[in-house]
Amino acid sequence: MVNGRRVLERFPAGGPRGSWPAEEFAHARRLEGTPAEVVMDLATDAFLVIVRGAEPFE
Repeated sequence: MVNGRRVLERFPAGGPRGSWPAEEFAHARRLEGTPAEVVMDLATDAFLVIVRGAEPFE
């Protein structure tokens, strides 16, 4: 967990479909009840699917 956020998945920003895979993954998590959202990590040039304020995985 970084800054009160848990990263669920990473998707490369340079992919041919842009952020869509990340958005689709986040949408599926929201349907399951997880408040997932997509953010851009400029340092790694990747879209991250995160949960804010989540407890870290063990």
